Amino acid sequence: MQKKPALVALATVILAMLFLGGCKQEAAAPPKQVPQVGIITLEAQPYTLTRELPGRTAPYRVAEVRPQVNGIILKRMFTQGTDVKEGQQLYLINPAPYEAAYLEAKANLAATKPLSDRYAQLIKDQAVSRQDYDQAKAATLQAEAKLKRAEIDLVYTKVLAPISGRIGRTAITEGALVTNGQAEPLATINQLDPIYVDVTQAARELITLRRDLASGRLEKAGENAAKVSLTLEDGSEYLYEGKLEFSEVSVDPSTGMVTLRALFPNPDKILLPGMFVHARLLSGVKNSAILAPQQGITRNLKGEAVAMLVNAENKVEQRVVKAELAVGNRWLVSEGLNPGDRLITEGLQFIRPGVEVKAVPATNVGQGPQEATAQRQGQEG
Repeated sequence: MQKKPALVALATVILAMLFLGGCKQEAAAPPKQVPQVGIITLEAQPYTLTRELPGRTAPYRVAEVRPQVNGIILKRMFTQGTDVKEGQQLYLINPAPYEAAYLEAKANLAATKPLSDRYAQLIKDQAVSRQDYDQAKAATLQAEAKLKRAEIDLVYTKVLAPISGRIGRTAITEGALVTNGQAEPLATINQLDPIYVDVTQAARELITLRRDLASGRLEKAGENAAKVSLTLEDGSEYLYEGKLEFSEVSVDPSTGMVTLRALFPNPDKILLPGMFVHARLLSGVKNSAILAPQQGITRNLKGEAVAMLVNAENKVEQRVVKAELAVGNRWLVSEGLNPGDRLITEGLQFIRPGVEVKAVPATNVGQGPQEATAQRQGQEG
């Protein structure tokens, strides 16, 4: 009988120990971890919208030098690849036969004109018939026409530059026979100052730009709206600024592109016809542009641009955005983000929508030259 109370006491002690051990385990459980993320608070700022487009240079004027009389080339009077002036003599065609034709026509006129002049006096007194007078006058006019033609042909033996510009290589050497109307030009002159730059732009981009300007979402950049700058093939900036001249009125059906033409000064002849360049066109100004760091913009399985934000409750919120244009190391976002939004750029791999996080300033986002330029343009505006 005495064993039962002892067993009850022992069981009570064991239960108390188990209870205390459970309490200790619960007290030792680690606290819930809150992920830490780096964020940047977005701000609206004026941004001058530019378009960088590929292009090719084209001469302002092109003139093919061709002979206007037949004959043998006696002399070439220019250096290939140099600049020539309008009216400068380039070639000399053998003038001997044309000098002879000129002298003959001059002598013919000297023989017919006195008779015509004498008949002009006699017709007043009716001393000669009207028919004789008309024939003498016609002969004089024909002689004058032949003399004029011979004079023109003699002048054309000196082949002159039709425009000022840079002349290329000659296709004809001394001693070669040339003919009026031949297919092959003697040489070609390109006017390089000023010079054209032809660039192409997608028709849909042009439509979007005009719609934004018409709706007021984008403001015209004032006098600078037609200005264009160039980057050369070696990456250097072209010294002079150009001006947009026109755009094609039709779209190329095979490419969906529209051609834009800009005019650039080229006093140093750095730009040559056919060079590949990159042109930057000032399209307009967004007064409240959102430039989001590219670290904070990802893509979902549908290919849509997605941003992770920290909302007012310090929880992660996922938002689909429209990233319109890459600006340095940032995206120009036209839809989905607002001023004051806290965009997550660090710690994205540790979070998911709805999770509570601790937001601290991001350290992986810096201000590139593009963004500094955008802010400076906004402050100047």
